[in-house]
Amino acid sequence: MFDFKKEEKSLYPTTSAPSIVDVPTMAFLMTDGVGDPNTSPAYEAAIEALYGLSYAIKMGHKQTLEFVVPPLEGYWRGDPASKDEFAWTLAIRQPDFVTSEVLDAAKAALAKRKPKLDVTSVRLEQMTEGWCVQALHIGPYDDEPATIAVMSQYAADHGYQEDEDGARRHHEIYLSDPRRTAPDKLKTIIRHPVKVAA
Repeated sequence: MFDFKKEEKSLYPTTSAPSIVDVPTMAFLMTDGVGDPNTSPAYEAAIEALYGLSYAIKMGHKQTLEFVVPPLEGYWRGDPASKDEFAWTLAIRQPDFVTSEVLDAAKAALAKRKPKLDVTSVRLEQMTEGWCVQALHIGPYDDEPATIAVMSQYAADHGYQEDEDGARRHHEIYLSDPRRTAPDKLKTIIRHPVKVAA
C-alpha cells in the first residue's frame, strides 16, 4: 500500500534534527477558516470534511491505487496569544490521480452517508511550497517555539532566512491524533519557508 511518509522520507522527518528541503508541487484537499483550533466548531467540521472526502476517494479508487490516507496538515497565520483570531488552512495531501471530477464524485458519495456534513468549501489545489526548514517537534503544541528557535538558527547557519510572506506560512503536519495521544508524546512536523539570506 502506497504511503507518502515512507516513499518520500525527506519530507516526513522522523528525528528532531532540522533540515533544509525543497518541497515540490503536491495536490491537496484544502479548506480555510478562522478561530481557535481548541474550541472552534468550524475547525472540527473542517477536519471531518477533509478526512471524510479523503477516505471516500480512497475507498472509491482501490483499483487505481491502494494508499494510506496522509496526515492532516495546517497552514497558520496569527498571534499565538490571540488564538481566536488564528487564520488557518487545513489540508490533506492527495495522490496524483485525484482530479476535480474525482473530488466531485467523492462529495456526492459522502453526501449520501453524511448528508448534514458541509463539504462545499473543500477544494482541490496544487501547491508548491519550495525551500523550507523543517523539524519534528515532540510534545505539546504550545511548546513549539523552542523547536522553531532551533530551526531558525539552523537555517541561519546554512545561509537561509525565514520567508513567511503572502501565501508562505507556518506549516504543521500532524503525525499524532491529539484525541488519543498524551500531549508530551504528540509528533508534529513543523515547516517554515526560507530563502537565501541577503
